[in-house]
Amino acid sequence: MEFIIPIVLFLIALIPVVLAGTGVIKTPKGKKIALICNIVLVFGLVIIGTTVMFGQTVTAAESDTSAAEIVADVVANQSTITTGFGLGLLAAALSTGLSCVGAGTAVAASASAAIGAISENPKTFGKAIIFVALAEGVALYGMLISFQILSYLK
Repeated sequence: MEFIIPIVLFLIALIPVVLAGTGVIKTPKGKKIALICNIVLVFGLVIIGTTVMFGQTVTAAESDTSAAEIVADVVANQSTITTGFGLGLLAAALSTGLSCVGAGTAVAASASAAIGAISENPKTFGKAIIFVALAEGVALYGMLISFQILSYLK
């Protein structure tokens, strides 16, 4: 029963994509709005789905075991996953994913400009490649942040 909300959100998130893909939405502004709606709905789906999936913790009142046994089980096996752990995983994934999207966008812009500059003057290769490498650094920084987040979750 608790998985109905993410399924409904997933189906609602598909509506703008289906409308833009089938040609119901024809203007570029309408397609842009459909894309923004899709992104917002997908992030809502991820947050609500993570909360539903990882938000089920076991407490001493719900089971026959004592609180000390539950803590010992969590420390020994790490079998109980909390909402904070799930949101930490989500934060690590978003820091890597969004930094890679940003780096890809920056590399696309800088690399095409670098290729144009190199085709006009081959001596600009060294200067042009530096900007492409700087854009790639953004993805590495995002991955470092996700490693730091994951180190706190253990």
